[in-house]
Amino acid sequence: MRKLETMEEFHELKNNGKHVFMFSADWCPDCRVIEPILPEIENEYSEYTFLYVDRDQFIDICIEHDIFGIPSFLAFDNGQETGRFVSKDRKTKEEIQEFMNSLSK
Repeated sequence: MRKLETMEEFHELKNNGKHVFMFSADWCPDCRVIEPILPEIENEYSEYTFLYVDRDQFIDICIEHDIFGIPSFLAFDNGQETGRFVSKDRKTKEEIQEFMNSLSK
């Protein structure tokens, strides 16, 4: 999963195409737990581009989009927020898949 580099990149990507932003941090143990399953999720939902957003580096994006817990997921399709899976709870593979499946409805 590619890391988000700049605020400008976030705004450009969220407005163009289908993207899922995963908010995380290196120090987050629940984020590390899901790391091994993320490549499989990315392959399964290849119509989306997944980006890793470092919560500490991009705290302004977190505030702007009400991301108050990590790991969290925020999906956009050409500027429209199509879904959010935001909480401080540990996520399972099944919960992430459920979230991704809800985006195509």
